[in-house]
Amino acid sequence: MQRRRIKGIGVTAAIDAGRLASMANAIRALAMDAVEAANSGHPGMPMGMADVATVLFTRYLKFDPEAPDWPDRDRFVLSAGHGSMLLYAVLHLAGYARPTMEDIRQFRQLHSPCAGHPEATELEGVETTTGPLGQGLATAVGMAIAERHLNAIFGADLVDHRTFVIAGDGCLMEGVSHEAIGLAGHLGLGRLILLFDDNGISIDGPTSLATSEDHSARFAAAGWHVEVCDGHDVADIDRAIAAALADPRPSLVRCRTIIGFGAPTRAGSEKTHGSPLGAAEVAGAKARLGWTAPPFEVPEPILAEWRRAGARGRAARKAWEARLAAHPEAAEFARRMEGRLPPLDLAIAPANVASRKASEMVLEKVNAQLPETIGGSADLTGSNNTRTAGLALLTKATPGGRYLHYGIREFGMAAAMNGMALHGGIIPYGGTFLVFSDYCRPALRLAALQRLGVIHVMTHDSIGLGEDGPTHQPVEHLMALRAIPGLVVYRPADAVETAECWELALMDRQRPSVLALSRQNLPALREAGGPNRAAGGGYRLVEARGTRRVVLVATGSEVAPACDAAALLEAEGIGCDVVSLPSWTHFLARPAEERLALVPPDVLRVSVEAGITLGWERIIGADGLMIGLNQFGASAPAAVLFRHFGFTGEAIADRVRTRLANGHEETEGRNRGARAW
Repeated sequence: MQRRRIKGIGVTAAIDAGRLASMANAIRALAMDAVEAANSGHPGMPMGMADVATVLFTRYLKFDPEAPDWPDRDRFVLSAGHGSMLLYAVLHLAGYARPTMEDIRQFRQLHSPCAGHPEATELEGVETTTGPLGQGLATAVGMAIAERHLNAIFGADLVDHRTFVIAGDGCLMEGVSHEAIGLAGHLGLGRLILLFDDNGISIDGPTSLATSEDHSARFAAAGWHVEVCDGHDVADIDRAIAAALADPRPSLVRCRTIIGFGAPTRAGSEKTHGSPLGAAEVAGAKARLGWTAPPFEVPEPILAEWRRAGARGRAARKAWEARLAAHPEAAEFARRMEGRLPPLDLAIAPANVASRKASEMVLEKVNAQLPETIGGSADLTGSNNTRTAGLALLTKATPGGRYLHYGIREFGMAAAMNGMALHGGIIPYGGTFLVFSDYCRPALRLAALQRLGVIHVMTHDSIGLGEDGPTHQPVEHLMALRAIPGLVVYRPADAVETAECWELALMDRQRPSVLALSRQNLPALREAGGPNRAAGGGYRLVEARGTRRVVLVATGSEVAPACDAAALLEAEGIGCDVVSLPSWTHFLARPAEERLALVPPDVLRVSVEAGITLGWERIIGADGLMIGLNQFGASAPAAVLFRHFGFTGEAIADRVRTRLANGHEETEGRNRGARAW
């Protein structure tokens, strides 16, 4: 059997080496069997990291398969999600209810919980959805932040666990790893341990083709503790993990491994990374490993050892439950971990303020009523208005604080927010400019995929930000965000609507939200009080006084000029409604008859939004009048830009007059009853 001896590292005394080797080989065998059966997958990583995973799960990780949601369990994140069979194998072997062996047989098949990459919504024991490299590590940083924060709030009797990550070369090449590593080191997250599958191989071949970084120096420079071990020597793995646990800094453990360990001709090669080994290579590998069991079978003595390892945390879990029952804050702890909200009063008085300022006014109430919020910003606190009065900073020295300065790390911030939400007990919100949602997008997508109730405050939402110019003026971003399934985008028109959108975002614990907010002041259009009108996604803000001929549908800062346009048209005898549409998601979820009642097809339907018009046909039909911005902006004061690009009441009214004069209503009459949806 192959054995890599690492220069400078001695071999320590064996610690049940034979037993652990057999247990590790069970992971390798199941990984090979599942990938072969699916004719698809990544066998190399599970085969290479099987020894490390075995040491971790049998000697260190605190968990109980009988209570997979135990709040004080250690979190394990497989950042190298392509190696999913390592995790599925371990969960099955350790005694989780699922995956069953039949689930593993159906690896990568429709309706199997054993998806190609781990999905947190499919299996208990999968702490986060991974696959896009680097995000698992960045998400784990959020989990580690959550643990330290809740430990500071509730004490070690209730919160005292670690976060372990397995990551590969690809995770560390991705740029988000730099953001995550820097943030973790700065915050001194000593309960975060990264086990690096240091096999020197990527899809194209040796990693030396693309990188020559010194990872030990890189992590040390960021404030991490670094260990190196032979990833196929269980005693050395044990030593390195023990050293990591003893150090107060976050730790990198470089596990020098051989990808596809055991494969007779492909071990150490990129050929084992993302393809089945083939029957002959599998047979040869099993022979080298001494594995004689048929496919998808684990010998009873080995399975029994794994089940004993899985039961190892049961006593600790029961002792924790007893401490919780006797704890004076048990009810509050349970409320936060279960995501139950108390009654909220977020109403604010109408005001002529920017919606970002209105958001700050709402947040004063949110943070006073919800102690589980942790806010932050990617170095734009004063612009995003995300830190409220009295909100203490969350730092290395004060982990009980509730506001994080993420630095210029938008992607890292969004991924860390996902980690906090996955950990439980925290409602994270974070701020940046809307144009920088591009940096956050991969984490926003995973938040939606995992149904996480994170809240993103994205300000400076249009050309209304003014002089910073087109590099900072979002044009395509609202539509790009609306295109993500399960992500709810809110663009409120005034202060009252901003409060309503915040309420909806907080109440929705199963979907991520983006609040797109203005830099410039907006006039008050609504009175406070009454039901949440934004809950339906759209509502009639202004009703035609005469016969309705036009419906203007607008969002955010363009609602006010739409109201101005309606007043001009009404003065000319043209009946005009104005519909404020703060949320497409909520509006499109309503029954068709309700939507048609607001935006009927027998009138001129007009959309008004300072962004691209792509997609508005869903709301106003393909023959509606779309007033938008299908080009980049310019550098000038906001008022000048709104006049220049036609987002004034007079400009909107003129566009409507022109369309009506060109016989729109005759066309509409022939298509009466046509729907936009």
